[in-house]
Amino acid sequence: MITHTQNPKTQGPSLRLRLSAIASAVALATSALVVLTSPQVTANTFSVPAAPVIKKAYLASNGIRVVFDKVSATPAVTGYVLSSGAGSCAISLPATTSGVVTLPIITGQSSATISIKAVNAYGFSPARTWSKTFTAAELAGVTSTSWQAVQLLQLSDLHGAIEGTATNAGTALLTTAFAAERAKNPATFTLSAGDNIGAAPPISSQFEELPTIESMNLMKFDVSGFGNHEHDRNIAHVQKIIGASDFQWVASNYNTLEPLKSGNKAAKSYLVLERGGAKVGFVAGNTEDTKEQIFPGNLSFGGKELVISPDVTGINAAVKAAKAEGADFVVAILHQGWQENRDGEAKGRLIDLAKQIKGAAVVFGGHSHQTYSSALAGNAAVNGTVIAMTRNAGQEYNRVTLCLDSSRRVRGTTVDLVTRANIATLTPNADGAALVKKYKDQLNAKLDVKIGQVNGIFPQGGSPQVQRAGEAAIGNFTADAMRKKYGTEFAYINGGGIRDKFPAATYVAADKSLNRPGTDKVAPYDVTLGDALAVYPFGNTIGVSVITGENLWKALENGVSNWPGDGRFPQISGFKFSFDTTKAVGSRVQSVTRADGTAIAKDSKEYTVAVPDFMIYGGDGYVGFFTPSKAKLRGLLVDVFIEAVTEASSGGKAITIPALDGRITKVNP
Repeated sequence: MITHTQNPKTQGPSLRLRLSAIASAVALATSALVVLTSPQVTANTFSVPAAPVIKKAYLASNGIRVVFDKVSATPAVTGYVLSSGAGSCAISLPATTSGVVTLPIITGQSSATISIKAVNAYGFSPARTWSKTFTAAELAGVTSTSWQAVQLLQLSDLHGAIEGTATNAGTALLTTAFAAERAKNPATFTLSAGDNIGAAPPISSQFEELPTIESMNLMKFDVSGFGNHEHDRNIAHVQKIIGASDFQWVASNYNTLEPLKSGNKAAKSYLVLERGGAKVGFVAGNTEDTKEQIFPGNLSFGGKELVISPDVTGINAAVKAAKAEGADFVVAILHQGWQENRDGEAKGRLIDLAKQIKGAAVVFGGHSHQTYSSALAGNAAVNGTVIAMTRNAGQEYNRVTLCLDSSRRVRGTTVDLVTRANIATLTPNADGAALVKKYKDQLNAKLDVKIGQVNGIFPQGGSPQVQRAGEAAIGNFTADAMRKKYGTEFAYINGGGIRDKFPAATYVAADKSLNRPGTDKVAPYDVTLGDALAVYPFGNTIGVSVITGENLWKALENGVSNWPGDGRFPQISGFKFSFDTTKAVGSRVQSVTRADGTAIAKDSKEYTVAVPDFMIYGGDGYVGFFTPSKAKLRGLLVDVFIEAVTEASSGGKAITIPALDGRITKVNP
C-alpha cells in the first residue's frame, strides 16, 4: 500500500560528473523480496469468499448447463464469474443468481473447461474447476454464438524496471509474453496506469528515462495514463517523453492538455481504438496528490500551471465522449491505489473513485504497488464494474477478458493475474534483450564500482511496505548518516524516497567477480554505486534547517496521516515518536521525545534538522514545516548514503544491518 511519492530535480550532467568522481574516490578507498499481495484481513470474520462448488456441468443445445452452489461470505458476495477457459466468453452473474445458468459457446471455440469464482469487496475467490473438459468434437453439437472476447493487458508503475531480474520480468520477457497474448486474440489492447518512468534504476534514470519509453514501444503498448512520477522532471521532459512514445498518452482530469505535446503527438482526454472488430474507449486520471509529490514548479509552463482534479467530473465527461464516438465499452485508467481491506471494506482512492465513475466496464489502478482485483455489484441488466491493479516494476500484469454479446453489451469479465513465474519459460525477445544490453553496457563501467559489503539484505517493500508503515533498517541507517554528516540534532526523510532493497533487486551487476545475492550466494554481499542509485534515484539534495517543536509534531502528523503505505511516512534519527492509527488524522501522534526520552513539546523551541530539499519545499505535504527561509542546501542524499556505506565497510568489514531500536512505535494493534 504505497503512495510512492518522492521526486527529483532533473538528473543532469552534474550528477553524472559527481558519479564519476565518486567512482574514482571509492576505487581509491576500497583499491528479490517478493511483495506479499494477499489482501490484508483484520479479523477472521472478514475474507474473500470460498470457491463455489460446481455440482453439475453438461452439454445443452445452446451451451453448457452449469449448476453450482452459491456461497456466503463477509463482506457479502457481490457476484460470480463463470468461464469456460481460454478462447471463451465468460459471463458475470449477480449475487441473486439461482445458481443454474447456461454458459454460451462462441464461434470457433475449440474446448471448454468450466470454472467459477465468487467475488466480494475483498476480492475474488479461488477458481473452482469442473473435472471434465469438453472437446471440440463435443462442442460441435452445440449452437454457438457470435459473442466476442476482448482482451486487455494491463500493468502499472513500471518505474523503469526494464532489466529482467528474479522478480521483475523486464523488457525482453514482457515483449515475448505480450506478443503471445496477442496471438491468441486479435482484439487485444495493452495499457499502463502510469509511473512508467521516475523512481527508476540507473538503466533508465541515467538516460532521461528514454530506455523505458523505447521498451514500451517495443512491447507495443497502446495507451498510458500519467502518474505522479511522469512529472518528476519539468514539462520539457514530459514533452520529450511524449515525443518518443509510439503509444497514446491520455489524461482526463487535467485542467488543460496544452503543454502535453511534442510535434504531432499530444496527450488526449480520451481515446477510442478499434482492433479485431472491437472498439474500446480509454479514459485516464492521475492522482491529485501529484503536486505535493513532485518538485515544486514541475507542473508549471509559460506562466501557467497544470492542475489535476481530485474528482471524476472530467473522467465521466470523457467516458461519455468515448461512448458517443462508438466505443463498445470504456476502460478507466486511474493512477490511484487500493490501500487495504479492513473491517469488511476495501479501502483506497481507487475504490472511492471507481464507485463514482459512470459507465466504465473496467477501472484499472496503480500507484500503491499492490495486487488487487474485485468487482462492484451488478445485476441482470448491467455487468458489475471490475477493479484491478498490479504490483510495480513489471512483477506481473493483468489479463482481463470482457465478453461482448451480439448487441455489443458486456456480459462478463474475468481477471487473471500473470506473474513473472507464469511466463518464466518463455524465450526472451531478442530485440528487447539487445535494447537493455545497449544501455547496460554504457552503465557498467561506472556503476559496478564496489563501495562496500553488507552481511545481509536491507529490507524494502512488503505488505505494507516496511519503509512506508514503520521503522525500517534502511531508514535508520540513512537518517543516522545524514545527522552525523551535518551535525544536526535530528534527521528526517520520507519512506517513499527509498526505492529498493540494498543490495538492490533492480540493479544487476555485470562484474561476475562481485558476490551478489542469489540462490548459490551467501553473505557478505558486495554493494556498488548502482545499488546506491537504485535505492536513492532522485538526485535530491540534503538541506540543513531548523524545525520548531510545534512543527515537528505537525510534520509527524502529516507523515502518518495516510498510514499504511504512503510515501510521506517518516524515517528518522535523533528522536522517537509513537502513533495510533485508530485516532483521527491530525491526532495520531501520541508522543515525541529525544532519543534519551526527554519530551519534545509542541512549542517554538527550534531544533536543527537534516532533510531532503524535496520535503523542505513542501513535497509529500510537508509544507512549511522545515523552515525553507533558513534552509541551506548541502550534498546529494545519494552521496551521503554512499559515503556512509564506504565508511562502515572500511578495513574490509561488512556492514551489519542495524537492529530496529524502537524510534518509531505504532501503539495500537
